[in-house]
Amino acid sequence: MTVINIAIIDYPNSLKSALYGFVEMFNSANQIAAEQNVNCQFIPQIIDSSESTDFSNEKFTIILLPPSNRSDYYLTPSNHLLQGLLQQHLTGATLCSACAGTFILAATNLLKDKQVTTHWGLEAPFRQKFPEIRLNVDKILINQGNIITAGGMMSWQDLALEIICQYTNANVLHRLGKYLVIDTGQREQRFYRQFIPILNHGDTQILSIQHALKESFYLPQTIAEIATRNNLTERTFLRRFFKATQLKPKQYIQHLRIQRVCELLESSKLSFELIANQVGYEDSGACRKLFIRIIGLTPSEFRKRFVE
Repeated sequence: MTVINIAIIDYPNSLKSALYGFVEMFNSANQIAAEQNVNCQFIPQIIDSSESTDFSNEKFTIILLPPSNRSDYYLTPSNHLLQGLLQQHLTGATLCSACAGTFILAATNLLKDKQVTTHWGLEAPFRQKFPEIRLNVDKILINQGNIITAGGMMSWQDLALEIICQYTNANVLHRLGKYLVIDTGQREQRFYRQFIPILNHGDTQILSIQHALKESFYLPQTIAEIATRNNLTERTFLRRFFKATQLKPKQYIQHLRIQRVCELLESSKLSFELIANQVGYEDSGACRKLFIRIIGLTPSEFRKRFVE
């Protein structure tokens, strides 16, 4: 019998539904694995992250960091927790996180050669805090062997399913999905992303330009025209805009347009051709290609997933 000892870390203001949800999912997986004669048992336990916990008392196979529930603890985790994670990692534990938990993993300095994900809404603060780490928020889950990270608030389910499949088999996974009535198929976080521009960069002139673009993104305008309108050289404008927003002006406008396309697909019954025209594209084919590249779904797939 293969025994998988799992520590689910209860740090300050961690998402309690995820803490107990992990336990329920692994216990359900045990039941199905036994029915299928799969010799594997998950032993999940919730571990307090406080100073009173001695992380060297037990050797874990998996360490799970759940999402955070409206707290900034993940930005400055305790040294006690970080040292505990490092100790467990050195003894062979796989470190896993969901959502904001990736910030805690990053603070251990174990992610510098890894590709990771976190909640799409945390992309900007993560890049600012850990610029050396390869972040891909398009993915809802990234498995790097001894480091596994998951994206959004509910991606803890994807993380649990990944671990269960890794230690059992696809049949157990599919039966578990049917029992819990959850989707076990692969999905991407970019399906759910919204464009939230960086506004707290401190460059007031660029901020003013961002506000203007929010109102005029559907109009034809060149980089030179925007720069001239704001008494900037084109080169200076491009440099400052990218430094502030982490996007080139053309990319920024594209994201504004595609965000509006998403809103109209969800809130109206307009044809995609009319929507493309409303956001500034005479060629709906070009808009469709851009939509697929950014969102990862065709417009009709997007509507089917989020509206119908």
